[in-house]
Amino acid sequence: MKVLMKTTKSVKPAEVEKKWHIVDADGLVVGRAATIIANVLRGKHKTSFTPHVDCGDNVVVINADKIRFTGKKLANKVYYKHTGYAGGIKEITAAKVLEGRFPERVLEKAVERMIPRGPLGRQQMRNLRIFAGSEHPHGAQNPEVLDIASMNRKNKVGA
Repeated sequence: MKVLMKTTKSVKPAEVEKKWHIVDADGLVVGRAATIIANVLRGKHKTSFTPHVDCGDNVVVINADKIRFTGKKLANKVYYKHTGYAGGIKEITAAKVLEGRFPERVLEKAVERMIPRGPLGRQQMRNLRIFAGSEHPHGAQNPEVLDIASMNRKNKVGA
């Protein structure tokens, strides 16, 4: 009797084809945009997804300073960091980060915390480029537009 075997094909790093995507973050919600960006960086949108290989695509995010929070998170969400000294914990609200010198760090930290920790996660985070304004230097890569706003509407119940 013939046995039917089902095998999963793992993709090798040399076989990975990387595309470039561009995301306009103007008016998008931080968490919803970060989940989609993190999945594209990991490669989970591809049928050839392999967990131990960087098979994700490159993502360029523009207008990161115009991203928004829902509810009262803009005033109430607090980011903490530690200086390394005793009693050296510092805190800053999301509103101050967005008004500050590097507003793109809000989205960068949200995506970074959705990517696995370790060498593979650091390699995948190198494929993310975030810009506060609408100009970016990656036009030569011909990035495809990744429409996150329509993806969110499609995934909502009753839409």
